[in-house]
Amino acid sequence: MDTTGTTTSREVTAREVAARMAIAAAAWLDALDPAQRAVAAGDAPSADAGSDAERRRWFYTPTDHGGLTLGAQRPAQQRLAHQLVASGLSVAGYVTVATIVGLDNVLDQVEGWSVDWGRERGRDPGLYYLRVFGEPGGAAPWGWRFGGHHVSLNNLVVDGAVQSTTPCFFGADPAVSPLLGPAPLRPLAGAEDPARELVRSLDPDQAARAILLDRAPSDIVGGNRAQLSDGDQMCHLRDIWRGQFTDPGLLDRVTQMGDGAERASGYGAPDLDEAALDAVHLAWAGPTGLGQPHYYRLQGPRLLIEYDNTQRQANHAHSVWRDPEADFGYDALGAHLTAHHL
Repeated sequence: MDTTGTTTSREVTAREVAARMAIAAAAWLDALDPAQRAVAAGDAPSADAGSDAERRRWFYTPTDHGGLTLGAQRPAQQRLAHQLVASGLSVAGYVTVATIVGLDNVLDQVEGWSVDWGRERGRDPGLYYLRVFGEPGGAAPWGWRFGGHHVSLNNLVVDGAVQSTTPCFFGADPAVSPLLGPAPLRPLAGAEDPARELVRSLDPDQAARAILLDRAPSDIVGGNRAQLSDGDQMCHLRDIWRGQFTDPGLLDRVTQMGDGAERASGYGAPDLDEAALDAVHLAWAGPTGLGQPHYYRLQGPRLLIEYDNTQRQANHAHSVWRDPEADFGYDALGAHLTAHHL
């Protein structure tokens, strides 16, 4: 509400989007059979971190994200699932998500159709998971999550309005793929190119403050932590999965992948200088040439954006948008509890 007591356009939009989400979520749940719904429905969001732990768990690796997979749904159910995903995104955002899902087919070809991750098909566009938490619509908190390899969307609705959409993760592997035309496929070009142009436009004094190192970390520093804290260091790749691998071969593979990426980056513990980041809004690490491994972050009191394109010879990109103080809507849930239950 603004100072005159009228509803702001931002609040109107938050309510309109929440209404679309509720209609889409209810339609999808209603189309499921009882066994599917048992997997697709989760407990209502809670201000208590313990009882809300599953909703606050997120991943961006090709692991079990929790929920009902697209592959376990009939085509009509899949369409309703996609309608829910699209209800929380712009057209461009939905196209990007759909493209990232399809990239698992491209990645399968790049890897010689050989990666299995202990299942029948390791790179599988059917392994994207959707779960609704609580009952869609009404004033009670509810939310939904869509995630799979390189996608994690986390949405919370409280008192009939969208209150949180973070963490929000998009990745692309390959980051650049050929097409039958002059321009390649680059799903995250909009997150990479403007940042590079900005850093290149800085004068020498500004660049000295913004460019921290001539090398980049191998991944986003925050990883898939449920909550960010000062001093966080890189998560190891083998830990960004739902549980450890029981197959020693798979555990060894992912450990070698993570260790290899970190060695290739040349980035080490002494380079993780959080104090330096506190003094800047934009921080860049690595070269500024197209196709070279790099990392950047934009940071403010309620904003953290991380982007890296370092792995696979700088052809594997990760991007994430987070609210360090209130990911998953911690603050909104607490305010709702205070207003309605105390």
